[in-house]
Amino acid sequence: MQHIAFLLYPGFQIMSLAAVSVFEFTNLELARKAYDISYISEAGGPLPTSLGMTIETEPFGDPTFDTLIVAGAPSFVLPKPGESAFVRSALGASRRVASICTGAIFLAEAGILDGRRATTHWCLAREMKARYPKIRLEEDRIFIIDGSVWTSAGMTAGIDLALAMVEKDHGIEVARAVARMLVVYHRRAGGQSQFSALLELEPKSDRIQRALDFARSNLKSQLSVEELAEAAHLSPRQFSRAFRAETGQSPAKAVENLRLEAARLMMEQSRHPIDVVADETGFADRERMRRAFLRAFGQPPQAIRRNAQQQFQT
Repeated sequence: MQHIAFLLYPGFQIMSLAAVSVFEFTNLELARKAYDISYISEAGGPLPTSLGMTIETEPFGDPTFDTLIVAGAPSFVLPKPGESAFVRSALGASRRVASICTGAIFLAEAGILDGRRATTHWCLAREMKARYPKIRLEEDRIFIIDGSVWTSAGMTAGIDLALAMVEKDHGIEVARAVARMLVVYHRRAGGQSQFSALLELEPKSDRIQRALDFARSNLKSQLSVEELAEAAHLSPRQFSRAFRAETGQSPAKAVENLRLEAARLMMEQSRHPIDVVADETGFADRERMRRAFLRAFGQPPQAIRRNAQQQFQT
């Protein structure tokens, strides 16, 4: 069992704890307690959040955890000397030290980001660069892993960070399953400038689900409305109407999203040439796939592959 400790302080943002759900649902997915969660602060006891509600915490003790995660705050909060010292000691004692959003300030003040690649919330980037010039700050990243130090961008990026930790610890299929349960995207492409991500289609009827299953299994086919309607045992007109009503998308848009998902995963997880990826996922040619990637992710396929390799480099 791995011990995850969240370092909290007065005025931290409660949304930082959204990452806890990732570890909770991993325990459910694995049907065992793979992660044990604790909340710690310098003095312990009830701690006020930025909203005024309180969280019960344990006082600092042995800094040896599997992972120490520093919560973020709605503004620039400097750690107290004792908090900085604790974070600094945890770097050598724990397997991972991480921050969510502005929690990167605690890591920076402890000196453990000097010379490292790191990220934080985009609105804090200029101040961080000026105050900590030794940090190689990359402000348009969702999260960054540099050795045993992990940093993430805004509060919701803490979920991305936690999913990446689960993937490292228990594999990609477990991380995907947890993302599905939480109804979040397993890996967001692009950086903080991205405001939305593709979510899995969730039709209400078995007929539309059969059509989607057929599409997923036959991405190299044309996947016309007629083909999909036949798989759903509906007329093309009935199918198009029912599909849009249940998914909120046209069949053509949904097929492109399925192709994009499959192509992105192939770019991230394989070394297949781009032409092969485009052919296997039904884009027919690399230029058509490149245009689709730019529309959906704001990046070409090569950048998606490069980012994935850098993100999971240890």
